[in-house]
Amino acid sequence: MEIGVFIPIGNNGWLISKSAPQYMPSFELNKEIVQKAEHYGMDFALSMIKLKGFGGETEFWDHNLESFTLMAGLAAVTERIKLFASTPILTLPPAIVARMASTVDSIAPGRFGVNIVTGWAPNEYTQMGLWPGEEYFGYRYEQATEYVSVMRELWEDGVSNFKGKHYTMDDCVLSPRPSAGSVPIVAAGQSKNGMKFASEMADFNFIMGTGINTPTAISDATATLVSAAETTGRDVGAMTLFMVIAEETDEAAQAKWKDYHDNADLAALGYMADQSATDTSADDASTAKTISLPEGAVNFNMGTLVGSYETVAKMLDEIAEIGGIKGIMLTFDDFVEGIEKFGTRIQPLMKCRESVQSQAA
Repeated sequence: MEIGVFIPIGNNGWLISKSAPQYMPSFELNKEIVQKAEHYGMDFALSMIKLKGFGGETEFWDHNLESFTLMAGLAAVTERIKLFASTPILTLPPAIVARMASTVDSIAPGRFGVNIVTGWAPNEYTQMGLWPGEEYFGYRYEQATEYVSVMRELWEDGVSNFKGKHYTMDDCVLSPRPSAGSVPIVAAGQSKNGMKFASEMADFNFIMGTGINTPTAISDATATLVSAAETTGRDVGAMTLFMVIAEETDEAAQAKWKDYHDNADLAALGYMADQSATDTSADDASTAKTISLPEGAVNFNMGTLVGSYETVAKMLDEIAEIGGIKGIMLTFDDFVEGIEKFGTRIQPLMKCRESVQSQAA
């Protein structure tokens, strides 16, 4: 079971709370986190892309680094861990991203992948005059399919003459190409259309965890992805996303979570809800619908594992036993401290990570 970290490219990580750790993103912070993750045998690190934050008292995600630039820097200071950068497809042409990915691959051969971001918050793009209008929600995965097709042609053949509705290539070339002949693609589609896109075009798809201490609640969504992948005949791995809040005892961890929840930044949450409501066509499983759920909103659209080191390790093992799950991506309330706790107190208790412990020994 692969374990990765969703690094804090935006301020304050993923807790929309006034009592949560407040910090700015920086290369040095993310370097410390990813090097610690590599030291403890974690398998991958992924950075999101966020172009406009939610404001509020905490200025949540008002301060962000750029994904590809950050991961290129991290590629140069790591040796083994896999790295994934995110591309917002409305802002960067696929041929440019293909070249960017090939460049990072030259820094970290065989260790780099691309996460496809179609976008759900219009204000990120209206500020730059790049929002196509609400009709985009209806065809964004069609555009994403063409986007990935162009990149794959360039990575695999070194040339693309792709002719589509959204992109037209005319003897577009790429050299040098990636060391492995291509680059892994990650998606995070939660809706029916998103899952279909992932099953056809991605190598991995993130399934958002839900609820507090409900690790197996992702079973149905994972089964949906597995079924979609069976239809296409492709091996698409399900990666799930959870926040970890761990302390010596269950009581101490629950008290910390309650404090975060009771001090939620309501103004930032309100802005997020307004943006998510823009996609009126979204189905109940989509990101746009699930992020407005009040219980899970404080930690931005992911399940939360709260408890002692033993309790959290047990829940992570439960996730690993779900059919179709190939990896777990983690966030933490305090990332530097959280990675240390995971590596020294939680991972040694996990059955699904016994091989990592054996290698370390």
